[in-house]
Amino acid sequence: MTIGQWSDSIPGNGTFFVGIDIAPGRYLCTDAKGGWWVRYPGPGGGEPVASWPLPEGGIEIEIAATDVAFETHTGSDWKRVGGTAKSSAGEAPEPRPVADPALRAELDAVAARGMLPGWLVPTSMLMLGLIGSTLLGPFWLLGLGMLAVMITFGGRSLAPDIRRVRELERNRDRYHTLDDFDAEGRAMLARAQAALDAVRDSRVNREGLLDSADNSVMLPRQEWEIAQVLARQSKLRADHAEMAGSATFPEVEAALRPLRDKLDLSVESVARRIEALERYAERARAADEALDAHRRLEEIAAKAHEYDELVADTVRDDLAIPAIDRLTEQSEALITTLRERLARAAEAADELPPAN
Repeated sequence: MTIGQWSDSIPGNGTFFVGIDIAPGRYLCTDAKGGWWVRYPGPGGGEPVASWPLPEGGIEIEIAATDVAFETHTGSDWKRVGGTAKSSAGEAPEPRPVADPALRAELDAVAARGMLPGWLVPTSMLMLGLIGSTLLGPFWLLGLGMLAVMITFGGRSLAPDIRRVRELERNRDRYHTLDDFDAEGRAMLARAQAALDAVRDSRVNREGLLDSADNSVMLPRQEWEIAQVLARQSKLRADHAEMAGSATFPEVEAALRPLRDKLDLSVESVARRIEALERYAERARAADEALDAHRRLEEIAAKAHEYDELVADTVRDDLAIPAIDRLTEQSEALITTLRERLARAAEAADELPPAN
């Protein structure tokens, strides 16, 4: 899995950070019997939520966008079956945490660094057991064998997670949680993420009709760069309010006015970038509609021969020809429409500033 282009599944064992390793949403595990999971809410979200032992059969959970991490120990992977619960009418959607797209690979490298081969610990322990058994008897060997299994399967699964958490703490500037944004920043980030998700989840993108290879790189970079700017704007707005205080002296107002103008200029710039993303998303949705209509027309065409045979059996063949021609013309027109909408979507993507 990579940031911004998440897989539709979560491995059955491990700890995964929301917005870094996995996307929020609803997930289903079909073989979770005897396992357990823990959701770690973000700051102010309360205590971790856990379930253990899990019953037999399918288990469905929802990982919220405000969660920090999800820990799982189950017999099979979790499959994403839907997005997070929809906001109620009039309620603004809640954005998700954002991370530098390169951070995940670096965390994985740190987690893998220095890990002992899986065979080394039990082999060493058993060798010690063979030596010790001559002095303490067979119970010494049995005890060491059990300890080796515990170290192998427990230590190897826990140590990488601990290393990843520590590395994440050292790279605090490489990701943003919701606490890094004020209300205006959250609203703009939510707009950007909604547009990004619409493009990423569009059918034309999933089927490679858009430049999916470029989107897998471009979209995460766009999200991260927008989040960085919005976090800085949120901080500067707070600083601005603190500097202004409750005083209304003209000198203070005059000194703060150029700073406020520069901040407004930055807000307008990132707003234009988000609007470009929204245009891209809208055109991807329009292309989806054309693709769906085209697929329906293909289904109709596949059935058309049955009607042609019926007409041929009951009336003269020349009466069937206009119907076939009309179907062909409709198909060609729809293909042209689909191509035009895909081209407009590509143009909207080109309007986006290049990701650094």
